[in-house]
Amino acid sequence: MRARQARTAYLFLTPAVIYFVLFMFWPLIQEFQLSFTRGFTTLRPVGWKNYSSIIRDPEVQHAFGITLIYAASALILGACVGLLLALILNQKFRGRTLARTMILTPYMTSVAIVGLMWRNILDPTTGILNSVLSSLHLPTQQWLTTAPLATLVGITVWQEAGYFMLLFLAGLQGIDPQIYEAARLDGASPWKRFWSLTLPLLAPTTLFVGLVGMISTLQQFGLPYLVTNGGPGNATSLYVYQVYRETFQSGNLGYASAMSFAFLVVIMVLSLIQIRTGRRKEAL
Repeated sequence: MRARQARTAYLFLTPAVIYFVLFMFWPLIQEFQLSFTRGFTTLRPVGWKNYSSIIRDPEVQHAFGITLIYAASALILGACVGLLLALILNQKFRGRTLARTMILTPYMTSVAIVGLMWRNILDPTTGILNSVLSSLHLPTQQWLTTAPLATLVGITVWQEAGYFMLLFLAGLQGIDPQIYEAARLDGASPWKRFWSLTLPLLAPTTLFVGLVGMISTLQQFGLPYLVTNGGPGNATSLYVYQVYRETFQSGNLGYASAMSFAFLVVIMVLSLIQIRTGRRKEAL
């Protein structure tokens, strides 16, 4: 009986394994091999030259630096907004379901639609936002050139906060209400209950939000491509966008492959550090 159940389980797992090998594992191996060559036309091995060039390349250093700033800002702000929304929408009031759906809608919308929509809204000449400011006799702004990175952070928070809200909401609903009732009877203020009960009990959820949000923001490509096109200059040329430029604009496939694989290692290391830090905090 167990053997039959095992065969059935393997049968259902087979398509997923095949998909993983063909579309994830094998391309990763090929990319690693390409990272030691010149790329498209010349597959002549160059050893570790591509990797050593990454360390010295000022454009890569700039892209990596602004990516960290963008990811940290978007993640922290998005998590705070998501937690605040979850606390509000965890209360019972009329229209709560509709509010949850509306807040989650940006996350469910394609990044292509989000990017094009915000590009049209923020356009300095024909954008809706500047038209509203002009009608109110207020000075218009060059949203995409004055503070382009902050603009991308704001759009990311707008899109991702709904997903973070959903995760925090699930965590809040998993907390036993009797814990809050006991704390209230002991005279704990709402702020004390939030700081001493809610936040510690949400630690696993916060860890998951941080991990998912970090990976998502570090790999961001659609928004800088569609909203700012990496500009002005290279002010919003995030790391993945820089990989795209090296691949399709400069034709340096080998170098771009090395950049991608090195970034994968960085993300894995950061993820492991975050997981271990979260587990240590949970153990305390």
